[in-house]
Amino acid sequence: MSQVDVIIPTYRPGKKLIKILKALCNQTIIPENIILMNTEQPEFDKNTELLSWLSEHEQKGVKPKVQTHHVTKDEFDHGLTRKQGVSHSDAEFFVCMTDDAIPMGDNVLEMLLQPFRDSKVAVSYARQLPGKESSILERYTRGYNYPEQSVVKTKENLEEYGIKTYFCSNACAAYRRSVFDELGGFIEKTIFNEDMIYAASVIKAGYAIAYEAKAEVLHAHRYGCMDQLHRNFDLGVSQADHPEVFAGISSESEGVKMVTQVIKQLCRDGKWYRVPGFCMNCGFKLIGYRLGKAYKKLPKGIVKKLSMNRNYWKV
Repeated sequence: MSQVDVIIPTYRPGKKLIKILKALCNQTIIPENIILMNTEQPEFDKNTELLSWLSEHEQKGVKPKVQTHHVTKDEFDHGLTRKQGVSHSDAEFFVCMTDDAIPMGDNVLEMLLQPFRDSKVAVSYARQLPGKESSILERYTRGYNYPEQSVVKTKENLEEYGIKTYFCSNACAAYRRSVFDELGGFIEKTIFNEDMIYAASVIKAGYAIAYEAKAEVLHAHRYGCMDQLHRNFDLGVSQADHPEVFAGISSESEGVKMVTQVIKQLCRDGKWYRVPGFCMNCGFKLIGYRLGKAYKKLPKGIVKKLSMNRNYWKV
């Protein structure tokens, strides 16, 4: 078995993917394979710069080997497509990344794998840092969700952390393959949140989730209010569809805690004038989330318009 493989779903990959591939080739622990699970081959084939890099890399015959598997938009699913990627790997550990999360430094995989020295750790996820294109509000919320301190979470933390116990992000997360197989892996039909749904099964099975702050990736979005509404609508849908995971654990209380702390930090930093915009952004998040939780009561046409992943509703 190879020690670690990396699985990256892609869609219309740009220059960031090349940066990611180059960074992975220069890690202190180099993966055996990078498995690209691409949606829509014609879009992939338009990126001549990427195809040229892949061809040159293949000719060098060095690790990591890069393999590409294509699916259509209708076939793509956040859980199933990643699970298919895992099926192409026989590594003891695998890392899921997104095609816009750039490793910061050459020891990201090394740091991400360190927590697995504890046999109870089944998942380890990285710290996400905001990029230059990130808004100031995203910088503050990233700081809340991805602090400087590492932590290992188990079911004993449910009372203290609540829903945060299950928090995990496939923007950059490593998995112990034996536990992944034991628990059945990612759910095969989900609009969103496949990482947290799997993480919940990890916690409930008595394993642990590690947040490794020393493993850092640059992962930035610039979401407006409507983007936040659509994204959180899908979050609400995923929670409504999986009461076995989320029933009895409030997400809104964690949201209130985050809002309170970010507002305090904005005021401490003299950026009190940012508070109204931040509150408006959070209001759109809350509206989207609550609509998503109640999506079964809404007309199908409205549901599709509210969703970020509209292709999900075709099936």
